[in-house]
Amino acid sequence: MESKFLTFIRPYLSYIDDGHFFRKPFSWLYSLLAVVNLLLPLYVFYQASQNRIFDMSAKFVIVFLLLWVIVAFTGWVSFQLWWDRRSKINMSSTAGDEFVATPVFSHFIQTLGEWFGTYIGLVGFGFALLATIILGDEGRYLGLILGIPYLNTGWMAVITMPIIGFLIIVVSRFLSEQIRALASIANNTKKQQTSP
Repeated sequence: MESKFLTFIRPYLSYIDDGHFFRKPFSWLYSLLAVVNLLLPLYVFYQASQNRIFDMSAKFVIVFLLLWVIVAFTGWVSFQLWWDRRSKINMSSTAGDEFVATPVFSHFIQTLGEWFGTYIGLVGFGFALLATIILGDEGRYLGLILGIPYLNTGWMAVITMPIIGFLIIVVSRFLSEQIRALASIANNTKKQQTSP
């Protein structure tokens, strides 16, 4: 008979071993990031107000307001992305899998890449297009005012931003699938070795 003194942490160890220990906090993180993406457009508006965007010429204000609509739309899309993936991370591993942290981390890499690529593709493209058409050479100043100095303007940026966003999504998805494939092979090999 085993002593309770030596076995009282078994439920905790089981919680770690079956993957709940990893999936549950990442599910909470996804929920938090979803809410942050809803609030991000409000922060951008506040930041622009603090930097006196509305004291500038009309063309800067117009570009900012149009860009803010794109940021708000992208924030809504990003919210839905993180919220949807929040439920799917719970299916990243199954009972009996030995490798349970790897699929969770792989899922996070995939989702982070999807989010970042979407943001670069939509906001980067929108900023480059609006700034190039309406502001011309002065477009780079808007990025500085908004606190995003790395946003580019010009027709090359209009073309490259969606491509960069797409490539970010593809590369993150490829990396996460490779990691998941290794974990899946390892889990299946372990199950085959233990089955009679």
